[in-house]
Amino acid sequence: MMKNSAEVVIIGGGVVGCAIAYNLAKMGCQDVVVLEKEYLTAGATGRCGAGIRQQWGTEMNCKLSKASMDTFEVLNEMLGYPEDIELKQDGYLILAYEEKEIEQFKKNIALQNSLGIESRLIDPGEARKIVPHLNTEGLLGAAFCGRDGHANPFHVTQAYAEAAKRMGVEIYTYTECRDIEREGDRITAVVTDRGKIKTEKVVNAAGGYSDLIGAMVGLDLPVYSERHQIMVTEPVNPLQGPMVISFYHHFYCQQVPHGAFIMGQGDPNEPKGHNIGHSWQFLQELSGKITGTFPALKKLRVVRQWSGLYNITPDSQPILCEAPEVPGFYMAIGFSGHGFMIAPMTGVVMAELILGKDLSMPVHKLDLGRFDRGELVLEPSVV
Repeated sequence: MMKNSAEVVIIGGGVVGCAIAYNLAKMGCQDVVVLEKEYLTAGATGRCGAGIRQQWGTEMNCKLSKASMDTFEVLNEMLGYPEDIELKQDGYLILAYEEKEIEQFKKNIALQNSLGIESRLIDPGEARKIVPHLNTEGLLGAAFCGRDGHANPFHVTQAYAEAAKRMGVEIYTYTECRDIEREGDRITAVVTDRGKIKTEKVVNAAGGYSDLIGAMVGLDLPVYSERHQIMVTEPVNPLQGPMVISFYHHFYCQQVPHGAFIMGQGDPNEPKGHNIGHSWQFLQELSGKITGTFPALKKLRVVRQWSGLYNITPDSQPILCEAPEVPGFYMAIGFSGHGFMIAPMTGVVMAELILGKDLSMPVHKLDLGRFDRGELVLEPSVV
């Protein structure tokens, strides 16, 4: 039987929605409902590359990711999770093939170091020592942070969801939000395909579909969704520690704990939309890039491929705020492909914002109004 009222209704059962629900309950607000139209992690969370890096080019992304990594390191214990989120911290190696990349890396690293992130610029020789099967032809240098890594997005989300439920949060899967009712500018209820839930506070954590939820309260949100494709190989013996990224080639590649290689790429020509199909062209193009950069992987067999949605803002930084035009409508959206890695801290600050508490990290720079004000700070480090 579904509840007919709640203090807070969260739309989206990915890692961000579940992290917000847990933190609300932890802070004393247990009258919370999470709505997920399919199963937990069915959207971007379960389709992501699951990397966790602190090497960013904007202050807010650096702060959110560093605080989130602090949490990832203790998440199993903090949430009382009986299994394992499979955190692997073998670093992120970010490759540079052009002088302008080296210059950008120097700026990024200066910012990161000033915020306590231990990243550094290294030469091709050291990069080869870190990843011995790396082809360094044409490589000018790389950025490296050994504390970066990877975790299992299914276990992380489940850990948050189980901890939230133990504290009274109701999570309804296979329950779709159909509409949000208002009287004047105030929210009064969320309409689902299973009934109506009266509430005055709604959190849009719907990832790639956040624009559709925004439209339900009359907001034309400055976000769009875009398909990103991934492929995974058969598992093999340990070969590669760090996640390797190339902004020049638009790819990332890592070996996960059970031995498979997961790799994906961004396509500058990908049209906007909610398409999550996948193509042989992607398989062919990325295979060529990967085997050129990592010749030792040439004989690996690809097991499968899939796609997910990036929900992108004009500056590739998230929107974390209450909508000034619609009191009670909160947004944790527009993560631009990086929602998983900053979900722990996002969950904290969004819960504080919703409950009117002092924020443990000021996120006013990530409000919706920055786009109208022209106060965008472009994140330069996006795959």
